[in-house]
Amino acid sequence: MRASGVLLPISSIPSNYGIGCFSKEAYAFVDQLVRSGQKYWQILPLGPTGYGDSPYQPFSSFAGNPYFIDLEVFIREGLLAEWECHDSDWGGSESYVDYGKMYESRFRLLRTAFERYRGEDTEEYRTFKKENADWLDDYCLYMAIKEDQGGTWWLDWPEELRNRAPEALAQAREKLKDEIRFYVFQQFWFFKQWCWLKTYANNSGIKIIGDVPIYVAFDCADAWANKKLFQFTEDNEPKSVAGCPPDGFSPTGQLWGNPVYDWAYNKETGYEWWIRRIRHCMQLYDVVRMDHFRGFDEYYAIPYGAETAENGEWEKGPGMELFETLEKNVPGLTIIAEDLGMMTDSVKKLLKDSGYPGMKVLQFAFDASWDSMYLPHKFDNNCVVYTGTHDNETTRGWFDNLSDYDRKFMQAYTNCKDHPADECVYSLIRAAMGSVADLCIIPIQDYLCLGNEARMNAPGSFGNNWKWRLLKGQLTEEVLGKMLALTRLYGRK
Repeated sequence: MRASGVLLPISSIPSNYGIGCFSKEAYAFVDQLVRSGQKYWQILPLGPTGYGDSPYQPFSSFAGNPYFIDLEVFIREGLLAEWECHDSDWGGSESYVDYGKMYESRFRLLRTAFERYRGEDTEEYRTFKKENADWLDDYCLYMAIKEDQGGTWWLDWPEELRNRAPEALAQAREKLKDEIRFYVFQQFWFFKQWCWLKTYANNSGIKIIGDVPIYVAFDCADAWANKKLFQFTEDNEPKSVAGCPPDGFSPTGQLWGNPVYDWAYNKETGYEWWIRRIRHCMQLYDVVRMDHFRGFDEYYAIPYGAETAENGEWEKGPGMELFETLEKNVPGLTIIAEDLGMMTDSVKKLLKDSGYPGMKVLQFAFDASWDSMYLPHKFDNNCVVYTGTHDNETTRGWFDNLSDYDRKFMQAYTNCKDHPADECVYSLIRAAMGSVADLCIIPIQDYLCLGNEARMNAPGSFGNNWKWRLLKGQLTEEVLGKMLALTRLYGRK
């Protein structure tokens, strides 16, 4: 069935108090998706972000980002006063998140709400703790210890805590019991509010596409509590870290620094952690986008301590065996494979054997070869087409920066020669919507013809990513009408 949707991170919703969250504006956005004929809402990972603010480097693969908790619910519950929220410093811009202010103000208000909360003895609260104990206990203890250790990561903790000595953990649980309770409180309200929003979206006919990062962060509860899953030495140092080799875009490669998996050990466990992780994701989302799909076929391992990614080696991943295991053990599993980048024959075979739809990004289509696999006339229906993703320029920014040669090719292909730039953006959107791809996802910035001031992430850069926000009133009825017209025209409603 042909369908379409919109890419908009939760953090980019135009909510009050500095960052997008599960607020009334999120519900209003669902209503806008319905009015514009959309069926899907794609978001970025929901995990708690740390240094660098990247949702792909969360403190946990299971926990939720406390920044997304709607403070107005706490006002209605009597846990916060409206003036306490209004008088907090959220930074000077409604267009961009100030994560420094977010850390200071949000956590102070969350702590105030926690201190006033009296619901820890309810059946609902106890059930949440029990049903999520397999990850919640480790995550909350990790964050409490991290706070007690001045914010440092677990590799810098005292040896007995770094190695999870039972006596040391018991002492930490007693010493930090109130801080642990604070982190449980955050997760209870995160999942409660997300469940409300997802239920509203589903009841409105909107499915949620979530995003599963292939790797975990070094600074996270998963790496600390499940060291055998990763390639660590006996001294808890990594043998190798993740990244990408040098290419035309990055002469020294990309050094991501995440710990790489010990796939042999994962296999010995029957991929138990992966089953738990993806089951959890399928409770959060209706569809999951598996990040860096190539890494499940082969992954690039870089020696720990290397300053660049130039001297890594390709190692064999779990391949189809992992996905066969997940299919057997995760009810309702629905996957989109992020198959961007260099596609070897073995990756193509893995994608074909899995049957999952891959991704087609039109910004990659217009190069000097005139033969890109991202040109719409080369698609089959089992794929998801995008104008661009969160890692790309906005389409308006991309169009403005095209070489003369590539711009002429794009304009000829989409029949927008001599048209204004915004019309050329919509020509690319029409090419995506009119393609044979079963699903079309358009970043909201492209429907609004925004330039690179609205770019979400520039890979390899640091300091200005993950900040952009939609302004209140920016998504007008006129724009929604254009979206609906295109959706109907190309049979996606």
